[in-house]
Amino acid sequence: MQANTTMRALLSPHTFYKFISAAGLKSFAPPATFNDVDYPSRHKLRIVTKVPIYPPTIHVFTMQKCLRLMRGPELLHNTLLHKQYGIIATQGGRMKHCHFEVIRHTLLKKMDFTTGFAIWRVQDPWQPISKKSLGVRMGGGKASINHYVSPVKADQVIVEVGGPFEYFEIKRALTDIANKLPFRAIPVSQEILDEISEKKKKLKEENQNPWTWKYLIQNNMLGCHNWISKYDRRWFNEYL
Repeated sequence: MQANTTMRALLSPHTFYKFISAAGLKSFAPPATFNDVDYPSRHKLRIVTKVPIYPPTIHVFTMQKCLRLMRGPELLHNTLLHKQYGIIATQGGRMKHCHFEVIRHTLLKKMDFTTGFAIWRVQDPWQPISKKSLGVRMGGGKASINHYVSPVKADQVIVEVGGPFEYFEIKRALTDIANKLPFRAIPVSQEILDEISEKKKKLKEENQNPWTWKYLIQNNMLGCHNWISKYDRRWFNEYL
């Protein structure tokens, strides 16, 4: 009899209501504030010229491939100026005018420029690329200029965006843009860049293996200087 009374008390509507109200209480973190956002003078991405404009006194020049312009790490434009979000290249490559337009149109569709902003972090296309017509035999001197490109190195910021919004709101658009570039690139935020730099520093400090690439190359282990590239001697197999 006492057990039935206790069970009836536990299953009473008042007790059940109190249980639901207690379980439904949730606490959320306060929303992020964006009072310290530094806005540039121009919010939208400017239209990039397809052909560089030279003074009339300068003759339009041609040049070699100059693959060194895409090799190694970027030492200048490798950080976010506004400390928010952007796209960073993880390998070298070349950007044509169409790639600039893909980035600009994608951000115009998927981003609100009344409150946000975006800026270019790469130069306009300036390097001339020569190409012969289809079916033309080799020889006859240097071919005429076909188009212009912008060489990009690893760790270089391609475009930077910001505004009063969080990273998850713009991550999908940045990922879509990164997948359309002619080289590998990733969307990042300032927190992601800090984590990557902290991880590299931690791996370097806590590494217990003495046989690193730097040690092997500097000490010419197994005569590696006879067959490795000169770029491996400079960047120790970290960059191409």
